[in-house]
Parts: sequence; structure tokens; C-alpha cells
Amino acid sequence: MTGRTELELADWRRRVAQLYAAVRAEAEPAVGHALWRAGRDALFREHPQSALRADDPLRETGLPFWPYDPDLRFELPLGPVPEGTRTLELPSGETGSTLLRAVGVLELPDPVGGSLTVWWLEQYAGGLFLPMRDGTAGGDPATSSYGGGRYLLDTAKGADLGAVGDRMVIDLNFLYHPSCRYDDAWLCPLAPPENSVTARVEAGERMA
Repeated sequence: MTGRTELELADWRRRVAQLYAAVRAEAEPAVGHALWRAGRDALFREHPQSALRADDPLRETGLPFWPYDPDLRFELPLGPVPEGTRTLELPSGETGSTLLRAVGVLELPDPVGGSLTVWWLEQYAGGLFLPMRDGTAGGDPATSSYGGGRYLLDTAKGADLGAVGDRMVIDLNFLYHPSCRYDDAWLCPLAPPENSVTARVEAGERMA
């Protein structure tokens, strides 16, 4: 990377962190979600670190997403990691891999069900990482999300919905696609099998 590129990347992370801080400060979750959508679209439209190619029509239309569903927002305790759960090395493209360490498990209530492992990034900038793959992954773009899954939390980039006491805020309406969904020049760790649920989570970003 050139010095200019590194400055742009630092600015992207700063703006993402500021956007999530504004979301956490908003008392009404649906209003916070609308704020997040507008801010994310602005970054993808205008920022030099946008994953969208210059001619991508999504720069004008905004990123597709499902309407906000208040039933998909939870405050969940982080349970213990099952005995024998290992660190996980995920390929991140030709440059190497990403090492993750399990730090806890979230049990998703109805209408989703299933469990998700919360990971700690052992390199990069550190931080909590929560990818997820659900029943919408792959298939007809009009009714699906990216086949490799989506992200919910990535605190290394400031993507953090916060906590209420000792419970994590898990709002599936904030599921977003990794950059490699828009351009395969980007290298992204994808959701491991431990982070897959069978239910269709029609919330967050979708393909079309």
C-alpha cells in the first residue's frame, strides 16, 4: 500500500467507528438502523476505500437490504466455549490466512434458533468478530444474501453494537456483506461451519 492508501483506510475505519457510535447513542433501534443504512450507503458511494467499482450501479441506488424487523434484535449473554473448541485458521486469499480464537457462544432465540461462536482476531487489529451464514445464503439474488455469509460484529473496524450490562446487543438487522461480495479483489474471512444457522434471516443486507 502507498501512504495515501493507508491514510484512506484509516479514515474508512474512523468513519465506520463514528457511524456505529451514533447508532449506539440512538435510543430507538429502528432509527439507529436507518442512520446506519444512510451512513453505509454514503461511504460506499463516496469513499475511496469503497468496495464498489467505479461503475457499479449500487453507488447510486444504495446497497439492497431487508426492512427492519424488531423481532430480530436480542440482548444475549455470552456463554462458555465448549470443551475442545480450537482456534480457527481461515483462508483470506493468496496472501495468507486469518487466525481466530473462540471466546464464547451466543444462543439465538426464536424465530432464528441455533448458536453462534464469537471469535477474537489473533492478528490484524485484534477485536471481536462475529460472522454468520443463514438459510438465505446463495440462491436467487432477489431473495438471498451472499453465499459466503455476512458479518454482524467486527470491532477491529469499529462495527460494534455494544452491550447492556453483561449481555451483548445482537441485532440481525445489522448483518452486512463482506467486501468480497462486491469485488473479488478483496480478501475476506468467511463464516465457518460453527456460525451457520438453518433459518432464513431476512434482515440486513441482501444480494438484490
